[in-house]
Amino acid sequence: MKRKPFRGLGAILFKEFIVVWRDPMTLFFMFFPPLIEMIAFGYALDNDVKHMPLVILNEDRTVESRQFIDRFVNTETFRVIGEVMSVDQMASEIRKVRAYYGLQIPPKFTQDLRAGQPAQVQLLVDGSNSTTALQALNTALALTLSQSVEALLRETGRHSMPIDIRPQMLYNPTMRSPNFYVPGVIGIVLQIGTTFATAMAVVREREKGTLEQLLVSPLSRWGLMLGKLIPYLCIGMTMAVILFLIMRFLFHVPVAGNTVAMLFSTFVYVFALLSLGLLVATKAENQMQALQMSMTFMLPSVFFSGFIFPRETMPWIFSAIGGLLPATYFIWLMRAIILRGANFLEYWPQLATLVVMSIVLFCVCALRFRKKIG
Repeated sequence: MKRKPFRGLGAILFKEFIVVWRDPMTLFFMFFPPLIEMIAFGYALDNDVKHMPLVILNEDRTVESRQFIDRFVNTETFRVIGEVMSVDQMASEIRKVRAYYGLQIPPKFTQDLRAGQPAQVQLLVDGSNSTTALQALNTALALTLSQSVEALLRETGRHSMPIDIRPQMLYNPTMRSPNFYVPGVIGIVLQIGTTFATAMAVVREREKGTLEQLLVSPLSRWGLMLGKLIPYLCIGMTMAVILFLIMRFLFHVPVAGNTVAMLFSTFVYVFALLSLGLLVATKAENQMQALQMSMTFMLPSVFFSGFIFPRETMPWIFSAIGGLLPATYFIWLMRAIILRGANFLEYWPQLATLVVMSIVLFCVCALRFRKKIG
C-alpha cells in the first residue's frame, strides 16, 4: 500500500492549533515584542538631522553676522543653545557633548564682506557620529555656497545661474526616512517574531516530552512538519497584516504597488522564516541554544541585508552573506512594491529566489527533523 506523503496532516493541525492557543507565552513573544519594536524602530531610525545643538562665538556682532546665524537656524538642522567667549570654550562644549557644532564668526566678518574680500567662518563639527556630522557639514557648505552665489550675482549684475539643474525626486519626493526604513523594519521584526518563537516553542515541546510521542506515531515527516508550521504561519500572517496597518496609518507610508503582491511576498517570507525556525529546533538541545542559534541569523539580517547599509558598498564577502538571507530579498521586495510601485516583471527574480529558499529550507527541515530530534 502506497504511503501518503502528508499522512496525519489534519490530526496534527488540529492538535497544533490547540497547543498554540493554550500557549500564551508563545503568542506573547510572537505579537508583543514585534509590535513594540516596529513602533520603536519606526520612530528611532531617522536620517533627518534636525535641531542639533550649536554654540556661537560671534566676535563681529553686527547685523550681517546675526543674519548669517539666522540662516543656520532657518535650515532647521541647527539649534543655537548659547554663546561662548573663546574657541577653547567652544571646543570644551563639544567635548562635553553639550553641543555637536560650534560656529565662530571673526571680528572682521562684515568688513571683509563689504570690501569684497573672502569672509572666513570656522565651523567645528563633532565627527564622532559620522552620520550627523556629514549631514550638518553638507548643510553648512550648501548654505554658505548659496549666500556666496547670491553675492556674486549681485556684483556681476546677472539674474540667473549659468547652469540651472532641476532635480526630480522619484518614489519618495519628501525624502521621509520612515518611507525607506519602515518596510525594512517589518522584515526584521517578522524574523524576530517567527524564527525565535517557533524554535523556542518546538524545543520547549521537546523538553516536555510531547514531541517524542509524535515521532513514534504513524505520521509522515512531511505531514508532521507542515502541521507544526501552518498554525504559526497563520499567526505570522496576522502579525504581518497588523504591521502593514501600522506602517500605513501610524507612519503614513503610502503603498504604491499591488497589495496582493505585497501580501504574497510576505506569505513566502514568513514560510521561509518558520522553516528556518524549525530547522534551528532540529539542532538545538534546549531553549538557550535555540535562542543563541536564532541570534546568529538575526544580526546578519540587520547589517548585511541592505536594511540600513546598501549591499553594493559592502565587501564581496558580506554582500555574499546577505545573499543567503531571506530578509535580503523580502526587504528588497517591500521597497520595490511599496515605494517604487514595481510590477511583477520588475521584481520576479527576487520573489523567485525567496520561493526557492523557502522550499529548500522546508525540505531540509523535514528531512532532518526525525533523524535529529528522534
